Amino acid sequence: MRLYSTLQREKVDLPPPPGPIRMYFCGPTVYARAHVGNARPFVVGMWLRNWLRTRGYDTTLVHNITDINDKIYAAAGDGSSGELAAKATRWYLEDTAALGLGLPDHLPKATEAVPQIVGFISQLVDSGHAYVAGGDVYFRVASYPAYGELSRRRVDQVEGQDEEDRPNPLKLDSRDFALWKANKPDEDTSWDSPWGRGRPGWHIECSAMAEELLGPAFEIHGGGLDLVFPHHENELAQSRALGHEFAHLWVHNGMLRFTGEKMSKSEGNVVTIRDALDRWGHETFLLFLLTGQWGKPIDFSEATMDQARAQLETFRNALLHDATSHADWSELEAVLDDDFNTPEALAVLHRWRAAGATDDVARGLALFGIGGAREDAPDLVRGLAEDRQRAREARAFDEADRLRAAIEEHGWEVRDVADGFQLVPK
Repeated sequence: MRLYSTLQREKVDLPPPPGPIRMYFCGPTVYARAHVGNARPFVVGMWLRNWLRTRGYDTTLVHNITDINDKIYAAAGDGSSGELAAKATRWYLEDTAALGLGLPDHLPKATEAVPQIVGFISQLVDSGHAYVAGGDVYFRVASYPAYGELSRRRVDQVEGQDEEDRPNPLKLDSRDFALWKANKPDEDTSWDSPWGRGRPGWHIECSAMAEELLGPAFEIHGGGLDLVFPHHENELAQSRALGHEFAHLWVHNGMLRFTGEKMSKSEGNVVTIRDALDRWGHETFLLFLLTGQWGKPIDFSEATMDQARAQLETFRNALLHDATSHADWSELEAVLDDDFNTPEALAVLHRWRAAGATDDVARGLALFGIGGAREDAPDLVRGLAEDRQRAREARAFDEADRLRAAIEEHGWEVRDVADGFQLVPK
C-alpha cells in the first residue's frame, strides 16, 4: 500500500503487513459545535485505519482534542473556558460517534498532557532550541536549519507565528513561535511550570501527545491541508530538533468548500456535523465524502449532497435484490492500496452493482460505514413501521404520516412495497 506524503511530495510505500502502522490525526480545537469540515480528517483517519486492518496491518490511530487554545479563551468571553471546552468536546464526540465509524484508539486531550508538554519544552530549552522571555518560552527557528522542509517555505520567508497574529516584542526573532505562554489576566485556566504559571502553545501540544502515545518515530501524521503551515511545520521542527524522527509520512486532506469557497466560521457559511447528519443522514454524508479524493478539496452544497443521496438510493435499491454474480475483490483492493482512491472505489462498487454482485457491494460499502439496505432495524423502529402499516390498511393516513415521522427521527426510512414495507437507514 502507498500514500501520497506532503513531506516527500510523492506516493510513499508503507512497510508490508503487519507493520505496525501508527497514525496521529489532528483533531479539532473545541470551542463550538464542529463543522462538517472538521469531519473530513476524522473520517479519513477512521477509514484508513479500518482499511489497513483489513489488509492485515497492526494499526493504531490517535486523534487529539485541542482543549487549550486562544480560540477557546476568546469564545468563552467572561465565561469559563474549561466548561466551554468540556461541553464542545462532548459535542464533538457525540457527533463523530453518530457517523457510525467507531472511535479512534486514543483521544488524548491537551489538558491531560500538560506534564509531558512541560517536559518536552524543558528539553528544547536545555538543548538551546528554545529560550525563555518574560514567562513565555519560544522555539528558536534559526536553530533548526531544516525548518520549512514540510511546507517548502524558506526560513527568510516565514512570517510571525503567534496565535494572536500580532507583533510580539518578547521574541528575539519574529519567526519564532510560542511553546509556553505566561498566564494573562483574562485567562481563567493555567498550569505551573519552571517558567511560571501559564499554558502551552498549540504546536507543542501535538508533538507531546503524539510522542507520548506513539513514540518518537511513527509512520503517519494526518490532518487538514490548512495545518501544513505553521502547525505541522512547527511540530516537525520541534520534534526533529531533539533528534526524534517523528512522523515519516504526512497525509493532508483537502478542505471542504461551501458552494466553491472554503468553509469556515469566519466566512459565516458553516454547517455543523450535527446539522448535516440531521438533514441528510450519516450514510449520505459518508458517501458524499467517498466521492472526493482525500487529498483534494471537495465542494459541499445542496447539489452535491443531493447527488450523494441519489447514489445511496441507487445502492440501496440494488441491495434489495439477491446477488446474481460475484465480483473480483482484488479490483477494489488495487484502487484502495494505491493512495486510498475512494472515488475509484466508488466506481468499482457501481460496476459490481450493475453486474448484480450485490453481496460484494454490501461488503464494500460496509468498509466505509455504509450499511445499505441490509442493516437490521431496531425492534422499536420495526414496531413503529408495523403500526404504520396497520394505520395505512385502516386508511388512517394522518396517523401513518405521524408514525413515518417518528421512524425518521430514529434515523430510518420506511418504504412501501408490494408485500408490506422495508426499512433502510437514512
